[in-house]
Amino acid sequence: MPERASVACLVLWAPALDRAEIRGLLSADERARYERFAEPADRARFASARALVRTAMGRATGVAPDLVRFDRRCRYCEGPHGKPRVPDAAVKFSVSHSGGRVALALAAHAEPGVDVERISARPIARLAPRVLSAGELLDLEAVAPGDRSAAYHTYWTRKEAILKAVGLGLSSSLRGITVSAPDRPAELTRWDADFTPPAIAMSDLRPGAGYAAALAVETRGPIDLTECHLDDPLDAP
Repeated sequence: MPERASVACLVLWAPALDRAEIRGLLSADERARYERFAEPADRARFASARALVRTAMGRATGVAPDLVRFDRRCRYCEGPHGKPRVPDAAVKFSVSHSGGRVALALAAHAEPGVDVERISARPIARLAPRVLSAGELLDLEAVAPGDRSAAYHTYWTRKEAILKAVGLGLSSSLRGITVSAPDRPAELTRWDADFTPPAIAMSDLRPGAGYAAALAVETRGPIDLTECHLDDPLDAP
């Protein structure tokens, strides 16, 4: 049986910065959202994420970054709450940010989903039953107590990446998705959501110490992954 073609996916990492050149790429609506954030760190994450997307998608489509237009029509119901995309662009994207990290996943003719989370002290015993399937809970209990926070964040980012790839976000139950154990390569192993399970390829990412991150791509083939760490959101290739 012939091997399935791989899907090239580029993940760009950028720091969360806030300066005039970055803010200058924001649309009027984006600038209004920026202004609503009270905390400087939230403003920096938002501005850098939008600038990174605009710079990368502008170069992918041959359009000036500040002129890139986005469509948020839902692929399932046509409502205005869907996964953002650039109309008629072959390149699809997904963006995530946490702490001081901003991640952008880019793939041609395949939907990517990316998620990054800063590993922080959370009430894992209370949160895990709301997020993890029965099998995942058993695997988490087998993890050494000191490593459970990192393991929980690995589960979370893998599941969130899948939901972002299929354009559902947290409207679908995380417990209905089962992924491989944190010490195993990232893989979707069971799908108990409300519709036909998608073909998903996955990979854990390298966001740096203190973070967990994962990539999911809606494809039957393997992922040909490249990660690139930038010094500035405006440096997107």
